[in-house]
Amino acid sequence: MADPFDLDTAAAAEAPPPNDYLAALNEAQAEAVQATEGPLLVLAGAGTGKTRVLTTRLAHILLTARAWPNQLLAVTFTNKAARQMKDRVAALINRNVDDLWLGTFHAVAARILRRHAEQVGLKSNYSIIDADDQIRLLKQILADRDIDEKRWPARGLLYGIERWKDRGLTPDQAESAPDSDASAFADGRGVTLYRAYQERLLAFNAADFGDLLLHGLTLFTTHTDVLERWQQQFRYILVDEYQDTNVAQYLWLRLLAQSHRNLCCVGDDDQSIYSWRGAEVANILRFEKDFPGAQIIRLERNYRSTAHILGAATGLIANNAGRLGKILWTDPENAGEKVVVQGVWDGDEEARVVSDQIEALRQAGGRLTECAVLVRAGFQTRAFEERFITIGLPYKVVGGLRFYERQEIRDAIAYMRVTVQPDNDLAFERIVNLPKRGLGDASLRPVHQLARAQGISLAGAAAAIVETDELRAKPRAALKVLTDGFERWRGLLKTQPHGEVIGIMLEECGYSEMWRQDKSVSAPARVENLRELERALGDFENLDEFLEHVSLVMDMDSADDSDLVNVMTLHS
Repeated sequence: MADPFDLDTAAAAEAPPPNDYLAALNEAQAEAVQATEGPLLVLAGAGTGKTRVLTTRLAHILLTARAWPNQLLAVTFTNKAARQMKDRVAALINRNVDDLWLGTFHAVAARILRRHAEQVGLKSNYSIIDADDQIRLLKQILADRDIDEKRWPARGLLYGIERWKDRGLTPDQAESAPDSDASAFADGRGVTLYRAYQERLLAFNAADFGDLLLHGLTLFTTHTDVLERWQQQFRYILVDEYQDTNVAQYLWLRLLAQSHRNLCCVGDDDQSIYSWRGAEVANILRFEKDFPGAQIIRLERNYRSTAHILGAATGLIANNAGRLGKILWTDPENAGEKVVVQGVWDGDEEARVVSDQIEALRQAGGRLTECAVLVRAGFQTRAFEERFITIGLPYKVVGGLRFYERQEIRDAIAYMRVTVQPDNDLAFERIVNLPKRGLGDASLRPVHQLARAQGISLAGAAAAIVETDELRAKPRAALKVLTDGFERWRGLLKTQPHGEVIGIMLEECGYSEMWRQDKSVSAPARVENLRELERALGDFENLDEFLEHVSLVMDMDSADDSDLVNVMTLHS
């Protein structure tokens, strides 16, 4: 039998594919799977099997020898969705698909950018900073320019910068975009501060999430050879949740798809709820204009909801402006219960009504985990929480702090970053005096001055200054122990498993001991979290791979299987 991945075998390309996987699809789904050539927009309502279509389409392209796995690019919005899709494709074709380019926009963009980092002013080992480090960096920039942070908070500037990046605008391009509120920041200095922020990031050999796509756009538009290389590699591009793409993501995709034009976008113009974070439903509405000759297929048969729910939803959605239009339906015998709309006086009464219904369900033999209370904004959970506590109804609020957002984990990761990325000043500043080493602002001022004067990193300046007499004996000795420690841990990474090295590092630097000695009620949990972090490292080939994963991870699964009412925002 010919290898279905052997693209040089004409017989394999012409052989009829196994159709077992097509038999499970309805007519519209099968049409979307087999329409492989040219631009395709799949309008998929909720519960219509779009994930099955995407995974089956990937399998169909591979089984019919249209492309190698590494010539397929599939973009999703969460890491969880990417993992599930890869597993499903592997199961459908019964072979490994690790070469498949399948991930979030940011993960794929980061992977491409690492190969061409120097062409946008970065090194290949650049670090990806998170929101906390972004805020700290912007606060430094505001302080350097004597801008009152109380009047012009760093978070406000960050929001404006992120919106510019969502639109694919560099600082130079933002100057000609006067419609942005961020332009007026600090009495019209918004763009200047944006430029300073970008320059500081490059100096730190760092990028934020928005940069992964912004630098990607710069790379593609200024280095046509690089763009052509990736256009030729990706014969087929698939995009999930297309309605939630922002302008930068849209431009990035359009550039990649210009060569083969085999772009399949799956989305729902009635589900675009992320305009607050830059999503542009117009991307889906202008698909036919952007890609002349594009085919549109509608998935309208719903497998998730009852006829009454679909009827209520369709009646509401029909009034939406700016939509391409579709009508969801299901089998008539699947009528289900009617939707109930109940008016209440205030939030407290609403919580009483809901809790009474949940209690009635439990008394009838139902489980609390079958119940979800969805609210529009986080503050609205308070009334429900107080009511549930009062009547002793177990619940959990979904969407609290995730594992990698916890203080002790962020601190440990900062130690790792300085170890493998010595020029990461933000990480160095976070842990240089953690645990307390007597290295306050006065002791560190000469380090900062030397770093600025010589144009080197803080870690490099610290290693140099401990060999002089500029610091008093005690802080000099403490700083030397730390800098020597980083040098030693870097050496250990070359010969020992990275998980073991991180355990050694957290012990030798005193961080683990700090929490063991802490008397707060949260300290034992923090110690256990650090142990879990060390265990998690074993799932990665090296420390660089782990740090990139931490930067890109978008969702964390809950392991809580107890019987609790789920309370969450609609976005959660």
